[in-house]
Amino acid sequence: MRIALPTGAELAVHQHGDAGGEPVLLLHAWGETHRVFDRLVPLLPRSLRLVVPDQRGVGASTAPAGGYTLADAAADAVALLDALGLDTCWLAGTSSGGYVAQQVAVDHPGRVRGLVLIGAPSDLRGPVPAALAGPLASLHDPVTRADAEALTGALPLHVAVPAGYLDDQLAAALTIPRRVWRAVLDGLVGAVPPIRRGPIAVPTLILWGGDDDVLPAGQGRELAAAIEGSRLVTYEGTGHLVLWERPERVAADVVAFVAGVRR
Repeated sequence: MRIALPTGAELAVHQHGDAGGEPVLLLHAWGETHRVFDRLVPLLPRSLRLVVPDQRGVGASTAPAGGYTLADAAADAVALLDALGLDTCWLAGTSSGGYVAQQVAVDHPGRVRGLVLIGAPSDLRGPVPAALAGPLASLHDPVTRADAEALTGALPLHVAVPAGYLDDQLAAALTIPRRVWRAVLDGLVGAVPPIRRGPIAVPTLILWGGDDDVLPAGQGRELAAAIEGSRLVTYEGTGHLVLWERPERVAADVVAFVAGVRR
């Protein structure tokens, strides 16, 4: 279904599981759509209510002319909770989706039962990594499959991923207009990191790839140090795309985390 939000975006939203279950909002990263959770969703129990939107500008959601800052993404997430009648939820974000989740937890801590940060950064300020800068500079309008392959190829996989899943991610990336690729990235790198803006005071699980070759190695530890009481779990032999590479382990850790906090 599509939900029009007062923030100016209309989001395509997919829901799975028990409508009365523990609500979990899943936030994809820059350059992704809800399809990135395709391997995770079937591994999570039906007792959870999974809310999986396409964020503004991607997939089947509308692509307004503006509104692509980190604060805008967080505002969309909270507005979506309002539209669904959810006072609180668990927030799980992968890569920059975890940056958005941090922003929500800083600005609206009362709306968040707990955070799961999957390969999420602590600080995105600074130059775009060289491996991404080249493919971004040569993006066509509209974006081509070769463009999407170049961008995906800049994020090395350390674990074999099913070919069908990779094809689905490439197809999903083609729904993103060139201006949105650039606007979202500009919004991310131009934002003050959430942990520099205020405390995160909700239960937090940090899942980090031990061989992350996109984010600096210390960022997982920086998140853990900044978020009091958080737990850092490092997946050895895993790159930046933790969710792509280890969905079974992510699912098990999410379920155990939610159950543990509830107890």
